[in-house]
Amino acid sequence: MLNSKQRAFLRGLANRIDTILIVGKGEITDNILVQADDALTAREIIKGKVLESSSYSSREAAEQIAEKCSADVVQVIGSKFILYRHNDDKPVIELPKAKNK
Repeated sequence: MLNSKQRAFLRGLANRIDTILIVGKGEITDNILVQADDALTAREIIKGKVLESSSYSSREAAEQIAEKCSADVVQVIGSKFILYRHNDDKPVIELPKAKNK
């Protein structure tokens, strides 16, 4: 689970990345899930988009893909969403640490 400081950090990183995952008018297929899973393993953070012709809202698509790929939804704005999943083997992104109380 991400805290607000980590989410803000990831949102900043996502500004510079391209949208690589597109959800169209069909269902969220195994191909989309495999593409998302592979990209999350390699990059840890991905940006996706839901087309207007899709039967999913961007929030629904993001949550469904995140659940199936064991990822966190960082942000959903309009038709775009950002997903994050930490890679324990080859970490790419170092998140800010949570403050100890």
